[in-house]
Amino acid sequence: MDLGLSCASRLQGTSKAPLILAVEDNEDNLLIIDYIVDSFNCQFIGESDGKRTLQIAKEFQPDLILLDIMLPDLSGFDILQCLKQDSLTSKIPVVAVTALAMKEDEQRIQHAGFDEYITKPFQLEDLEDIIRRYLPLR
Repeated sequence: MDLGLSCASRLQGTSKAPLILAVEDNEDNLLIIDYIVDSFNCQFIGESDGKRTLQIAKEFQPDLILLDIMLPDLSGFDILQCLKQDSLTSKIPVVAVTALAMKEDEQRIQHAGFDEYITKPFQLEDLEDIIRRYLPLR
């Protein structure tokens, strides 16, 4: 299943619902994130291709990006740097989603400019808290 395309089809053109872009190469993790996002009545785009992420972020202007650090084509660090350098995407909050959990990893993530991070395997409640913190939910 191409989750990126199926999730992008959930976008409603005139909807005011917040949009979350999740970039993750593990389909199971994308499905979990989609489930949580849906429970908040948010729109969702799931993407596994780091290179397409930049194009999608510019085109759809998500309200929040959940970004895996270890992707096969580009690292989350590289993607974040590109997002922060582009005026169309520089203000979008970006949360690192990572299996990197050592103290030096945490410092590197913060130093890179991520707004926050969550470690894998993440607890559903932790992801819900992040969504509540960054999105204007009804």
